[in-house]
Amino acid sequence: MIAYLERFIHENDSESRPNDDEKDQLPNICHSLDLQGTIDCVATGLAGKDFGGMYTCEPLALIRPASADDVARVVRAAYRSPNLTVAARGNGHSINGQAMSDRGLVMDMRSTEGNHFEVVRMNGETFVDVSGGALWEDVLKRCVLEYKLAPRSWTDYLGLTVGGTLSNAGVSGQAFRFGPQTCNVAELDVVTGEGQLMTCNKNENSELFFGALGGLGQFGIVTRARVVVQSAPDMVRWIRVVYSEFEDFTRDAEWLVTRPEGESFDYVEGFVFVNSVDDPANGWPTVPLDPDQGFDPSRVPRTAGSVLYCLEAALHYQKTDHPSTVDKAVNSLLGRLGFIEDMKFQVDVSYVEFLLRVKHAEESARENGTWDAPHPWLNMFVSKRDVADFDRVVFKRMLKEGVGGPILVYPLLRSKWDDRTSVVLPAEGEIFYLVALLRFTMPCPKAPSAEKLVSQNREIVQFCVKEGLDFKLYLPHYQSEEEWKRHFGSQWSRFVERKASFDPLAILAPGQKIFKRISQL
Repeated sequence: MIAYLERFIHENDSESRPNDDEKDQLPNICHSLDLQGTIDCVATGLAGKDFGGMYTCEPLALIRPASADDVARVVRAAYRSPNLTVAARGNGHSINGQAMSDRGLVMDMRSTEGNHFEVVRMNGETFVDVSGGALWEDVLKRCVLEYKLAPRSWTDYLGLTVGGTLSNAGVSGQAFRFGPQTCNVAELDVVTGEGQLMTCNKNENSELFFGALGGLGQFGIVTRARVVVQSAPDMVRWIRVVYSEFEDFTRDAEWLVTRPEGESFDYVEGFVFVNSVDDPANGWPTVPLDPDQGFDPSRVPRTAGSVLYCLEAALHYQKTDHPSTVDKAVNSLLGRLGFIEDMKFQVDVSYVEFLLRVKHAEESARENGTWDAPHPWLNMFVSKRDVADFDRVVFKRMLKEGVGGPILVYPLLRSKWDDRTSVVLPAEGEIFYLVALLRFTMPCPKAPSAEKLVSQNREIVQFCVKEGLDFKLYLPHYQSEEEWKRHFGSQWSRFVERKASFDPLAILAPGQKIFKRISQL
């Protein structure tokens, strides 16, 4: 089966595309399914673009399912057809067309957001069942406001769907403690590529469970997830400290993430910013957390290079905690760090406000037009072994003028990840770094084109490959079989076997461009 399936990967099979007659027949095919949801074969523009703004396509229909049964019916119809494909679309935040289906069917999973929300307590643990189409932002608000509970692991931006992040990994500043979101889910309902609705967990249908987690949508569409939750704190002490040397920054960040639970911060991230007060997007003005706080450039050592580094941390606490207790815990940790003297910024905010911090950036971006502009982002995992070389060449040279948006870099721990999922990590070491170039192209004539920024991303990847850096793309996007094989490495055969088991005709997630639709087995 594997050999047979691989023959269809990345083939230029023009006959597999729907012809005009099939397009005319599609409304009748879909309407015969007796869906509770809706089918739109005309206004499909939403489904033909995504947040990245660099790819467009023409889907045959946008389907808004009302239930998991609707999702299953649509996939079964595609399975019976000679060439239809199906893409599950969450909130449209893919960057390279991963949630698109050119001349296929796009499932708008947001229409199912209200199908599940139930707190479940079993075996001494607490979970919440949520729809795969629910936004994490809404999950947060309901959990905190109604039950004073919260998921343990997050993404920085919560305007993403549960099914979308679980199909990738879901990473943020809590992942060093609890692992990614894929390691904080106990059970899934998944519609496979044959249109079967299956419940799966570590013991039941475990191969589908681990395959779907981080599986890039290749093995099934997540319609329900049982997410691990814990008691939610009331407040957060949010802190930023600045470094001029990468070695000092990484030493302190790694010390914090390897401390035992209860002896470190609850959130640890970091970012790179241009050492220039004249850069409004990446320079000094972006660091302070409060409008009343200022960045004193005289504190930056004259020996500092083209970029500086900011370590960002947060400590959770309750309103009943005495302020001196919070101060003591924070100061004890900060006292061990070697950041630039008097380059500390902090503010106290509510837990919900902290987790929705990127929401404010979204509102500003919508106002200035950058939210709807192209976003040629690049996300990577780089091993600790090679991150200093990455800094020396990429941060200090290639990106010394910034990227028009945040440049994230912070350590994660391999032991907090489950290697049974489909996520692939750098090969060596316990510590590896997330690197995210979150580019926002500015709506002005002097701004670099999206094509130029994509070219720079390609140069960065080529540098990593040429120099033999131990890295993996996160939210990967490749165009050739050879690149995908290199990405998955030793896990490639397992990935292909799972595809053959759960989506043998390669119907699902065609926008990932990993497998080509097969007419029949």
